[in-house]
Formats: sequence, C-alpha cells, structure tokens
Amino acid sequence: MLIDGYDTLLLDLDGVVYLGSHAVPGAPEALEEAQRRGARLAYVTNNASRTPSAIAAHLRELGAPAEAGDVVTSAQAAARLIAERVPPGANVLVVGGSGLRLAVRDQGLRPVSTAVESPAAVVQGIAPGLSYGLLSEGALAVRHGALFVASNGDSTMPTRRGELPGNGAMVRVIAAATGVEPVYAGKPEPPLHRESMIRTGARRPLVVGDRLDTDIEGATNAGVESLLVLTGVATPADALTAEPRHRPTYIGEDLGALLRPYPEVRDGACGGWRARWREGVLFLEGEGSRIDGLRAACDAAWAAAGDGRAEEDAVKPVLDRIG
Repeated sequence: MLIDGYDTLLLDLDGVVYLGSHAVPGAPEALEEAQRRGARLAYVTNNASRTPSAIAAHLRELGAPAEAGDVVTSAQAAARLIAERVPPGANVLVVGGSGLRLAVRDQGLRPVSTAVESPAAVVQGIAPGLSYGLLSEGALAVRHGALFVASNGDSTMPTRRGELPGNGAMVRVIAAATGVEPVYAGKPEPPLHRESMIRTGARRPLVVGDRLDTDIEGATNAGVESLLVLTGVATPADALTAEPRHRPTYIGEDLGALLRPYPEVRDGACGGWRARWREGVLFLEGEGSRIDGLRAACDAAWAAAGDGRAEEDAVKPVLDRIG
C-alpha cells in the first residue's frame, strides 16, 4: 500500500478531508483504515480561523479520527514565528479569529485588538466577518513599525459553493495600505512544516493535499514526498502543466489512494496507458482507469517540459481522453 514506509500523514483539510461542512466521500473511512494500519494522522491546515479543538470536533462529527493534538494550524506556526522575534509577553494585534488569538496566547504573548496598545506585531488570518475596523487597526500598527505576519497566503479557499476569497486576498488590504509585505507562516513557506515536524516527531512524513501552490510546493520546499488528490482545487490540467516545484510524488483520485498499491509509472506508461508526443502534442493510448491515464500523461509531460511547464493546448488531447 502507498502508506507503507511513511510514519506520518501530513493531511491538508479543505479539499482533502472535507469541503465546508461536508466530508469528502470516503475520506473518513480511508483515514480510519490508515490509522488502524499504524499511520500517525496529522491534520495540517492553512486555515487559522478555528482552534485545534474545534477543528478536531468537526472532524469527529464527519467520522474522521481526530483529537486536538492531531491538528496543526498556520495560526500555531505564525504564533511561534512571532514569539521567536519579539520579547516574551509582547502585545500582538490579532486580525483574525479565535484560533489565531489562542495560538498567540499559547506562545506567551498577549493578543490585543487596537493599535493604541502599541503591539510589537500584527498577525492576520482568515475569519468570518473580518471587519474593516480591525483591518484598519492592523494597518495603523504596521505603519508604526509592528512586525507584519500572515498565517497564510492562499488567495482562495474551496467550499461546496465554489472557491471563496482566502487570507491571501484579505492580506492585500493591509499590504496595499502600508506598502509592507507580511512574513508568511503557512504553506508553502517553511514555518508550518517545521511546526508540524515539532508537534508530530515525524521522521518520514507524506504530505497529502489538493493544491499545487501550497501543499505540493510546501512538500517540495521541505524535501519530502507528496500525494496530490483531485477532490479540491487542483485539476488534471493543473497537474499536467505543473512546473517542477508543483509536481507531486504521487497522484490519486482521493484519500483511498493511500490504501492501494501505487502502480509503476515509467517512460510515460502506467497501467494500460501510454502517453506519446507527436508533433508537439501529447496523446494517450490504451485503456484503463482514468487516474492511471493521468499518471502516465503527467510522467510524459513533466519529462518533456524539464524545468519548464507544458502548455495546456499541448495536453488537451489527454484531457479529452480521460475526461
């Protein structure tokens, strides 16, 4: 099985385990089985709005095995990053939700809500109902020299209704108003991966995610292997045209891929499929499962692109074939 040889699964949440308030079909069952087979589950999320306890409770409601200690958030990574750069007990202006405030407090810092309290840092994370007033306080503090840290830079977040603005979009308000770019703690930057390793003690982790620009790039930056699942943001077209830092080690339809042997992918062939280039266009020959076809085509596309990326027009026949 794919999980053999890995001691810890570093799992993204949105688009991997759930979409909003609903579980991705089959995800809870796959995670239960992975845990039964000895894998440590760590839920690693760029979403800083909720506390680990609240996230774990939501996961259990969906049927996934989870305790608060299994959850690692970008809020925790951001709080540790700040604690390493400001004096103990310093005021930190929190532009975000309860998860971010708790993480700041857990690092021995004092969360505040106004610039008049002279915060040493401003930390921003996504939260429902984030107000203009709080964004304004954050901008004032950054203008007065406060360290500016963002939990993550995701421009969007997946929901059952579609992709909504993420923290990366909201961060642009303070950045545009002050001319100061934040230090990012979340994926794909190293702080969240470091936080995950500290909290889990993982020695051979497998990163599992649905986004190339956060989950997979974060794994690449950390030098660890990754599984891309197609239940969230990334599409087959995205995978085929991925640049090197966005290329996963493995591709699966969903978390069920963890519990199956991973087929050999070599020289543009996988299962009953073979991908071949003809006159600058990639074609897929043979038959079999859709996901094996994508694996074969990605191998051929990435080999041909080298350090670059394949053009979408060049891989369109593959997309037409696998749907």
